[in-house]
Amino acid sequence: MARAKGEERRAEILRATLEVIAERGYRGATLGAVAERVGLTQQGLLHYFPTKEALLVALLAERDQWDAIPGDSWRLDLLSSLVDYNAMRPGVVQTFSALLGESVTEAHPARDFFTRRYVVVRGNMASVLRTAYGERLPSGLTPEQAGTLMVAVMDGLQYQWLLDPEAVDMSAAFRDFLHLLEGAEQPPA
Repeated sequence: MARAKGEERRAEILRATLEVIAERGYRGATLGAVAERVGLTQQGLLHYFPTKEALLVALLAERDQWDAIPGDSWRLDLLSSLVDYNAMRPGVVQTFSALLGESVTEAHPARDFFTRRYVVVRGNMASVLRTAYGERLPSGLTPEQAGTLMVAVMDGLQYQWLLDPEAVDMSAAFRDFLHLLEGAEQPPA
């Protein structure tokens, strides 16, 4: 019972961390602000997460679990559904995007996480494309080439959508990109 309560409290802390980072960015988010949001002292928070870096890595891992589909179960239609799902949760997308942007600096604690994550994600995208199209897409690209582009498009669309959601329909733009991969001449109606 105590373990379940501890896991519940950790989940509450992670949700609060997501909110604080979305509001202030990683560098502006403090352990004190997170602790206050969940009704703990900073020392009480450190019982669950010994450092800010540990909290960040746990948050990123948890966020990936929210979207988790086993690597061999991804399909192109599920990718479109993931983009649709992300369009319904701007706070999560904003936090992820802010952390991703900040992580490109050498000393950022999430740099290794994102570097490893992108190796896996690019591999998953190449696998999805290989399953759908074989060793060459209709456009002539290999699954690895197109997989890298797919990840770039997904993340780039998130940034554009966050900055100007009225002008950028993330879901429609991603479906347009999938259409480009097919090498078709006319976009679908």
